[in-house]
Amino acid sequence: MSNLYMKNASRLVVLVLLGWQLSSCYYDKADIVYPSAGTCDTTAATFSAKVLPLMNTNCNVCHGGTASAGAGIKLDTYTGVRAQLTAGRLLGSLQHQSGFSAMPKGGTKLSDCNIAIIKAWVNAGALNN
Repeated sequence: MSNLYMKNASRLVVLVLLGWQLSSCYYDKADIVYPSAGTCDTTAATFSAKVLPLMNTNCNVCHGGTASAGAGIKLDTYTGVRAQLTAGRLLGSLQHQSGFSAMPKGGTKLSDCNIAIIKAWVNAGALNN
């Protein structure tokens, strides 16, 4: 009876170790299992659908409406965003490039995806669409 017990115990240990090993690999390879999780969709990067919502979320607490903290810069309209783009300040500030005032002020840099969306809109002609 003890020989049968040892065989069953050995099998149980092997199954537990195998299960543990397989479950740990699952989380290490999430980018392979879920390849779309890390992608950034820059298609249809229009002003109204993508750029303005980013500005509203990240910039317009200071640079929108009647906010006075924004040094007179307004980013809540196409005209305001286009003016900063034309002046060469928009992308430099958002990318925290040297020589530009890093925005959002006192906050973290926008994600690479959000910056890529704004760049895609710019590369498509920065249209009021």
